[in-house]
Amino acid sequence: MFDPKFKITPGILNALNRIEVLKADIDKCRIHPKEEYRLKKAAMLSMVHHSTAIEGNTLNEFEIKKVLAGGKIDALPREIYEVKNYKKALDWISARKSSSITEKDVLKIHRLLSMKILPENRSGKYRKEPVYVVARTPSSQEIRYTAPDDKKVKTLVGNLCKWINASSKEKLSPIIIAGIAHAEIAAIHPFADGNGRAARLLATLILYTEKYDFRKLFALENYYNGNRPAYYDAIHLGKNYKKRSEGDLTNWLEYFTSGFLWEMELVMDKIKHLLYLGKNGSQEKIVLSKQEIQILDFLQDMNDITSKDIVEILTVSKRTAQRYLAGLMKKGLVKKEGDKKGARYLMK
Repeated sequence: MFDPKFKITPGILNALNRIEVLKADIDKCRIHPKEEYRLKKAAMLSMVHHSTAIEGNTLNEFEIKKVLAGGKIDALPREIYEVKNYKKALDWISARKSSSITEKDVLKIHRLLSMKILPENRSGKYRKEPVYVVARTPSSQEIRYTAPDDKKVKTLVGNLCKWINASSKEKLSPIIIAGIAHAEIAAIHPFADGNGRAARLLATLILYTEKYDFRKLFALENYYNGNRPAYYDAIHLGKNYKKRSEGDLTNWLEYFTSGFLWEMELVMDKIKHLLYLGKNGSQEKIVLSKQEIQILDFLQDMNDITSKDIVEILTVSKRTAQRYLAGLMKKGLVKKEGDKKGARYLMK
């Protein structure tokens, strides 16, 4: 059976706790539908671009956008199919309803990723040959990693799926489950090609299945591709599968959770000024200033606030502080309690 070794360090725990807070904030934000659609589309484009770029695809976001819109570009057929296929796999993950992860899901992801790239008898099928990850330089090459024997692949993937479902029932954080599954598929290297993309998509499938989709506004691939050497170093945990299976995944999980937190903070920064919280239930779009966002952020943490608090936080006059509060009340986001001298303001 698959039995990964890891510890929940203070760094991992802090990241998970902060992510949970952000998840609650992101889930409850009522964003204007047009803005949410735009952000979802941008996140999808970012996922396609960065995940394929990690594997060497040279298309930029403008070219990818054109390809996905049905346009023609001057590029290698393989690169165009990689982009189209990744989008198809994301669409399938988004529409999938099952509450458990199976081998069929892993094979389906690979089949969608590899259509018209690999021969039919290799697309969505486990490899039947040995695999080596080779680091090449102009003057030499070195085997950096040896994947497990191909005869063991089916059993290893099956054991991983059983562990994913059991860990979900045991209420292990979906973020930890997704991170470990990502690393394990990369370690097994179950396919002739497309293992990195399959590993990242399986992690996404787990998050979506566990209702950790964050409204589909995030793209973890953005973090990985921003510093590829750091990503490769973090996920490289031994010379061969035996070493990796005996090793500790804590360092990888610290990298994974810190990257997850970084991306969720980025999502929050994108949506916090697009709140769709119209006064008295109306459906007007509310645009907040930087100062108003700071006040609401403080309120989220402190539950209530006074004009004096705002004077100190923003370094403004009392009159300006009162003006900000009046504006937030007018927008229906803040309510006032108490008399003039002891007035306190709360989230509405």
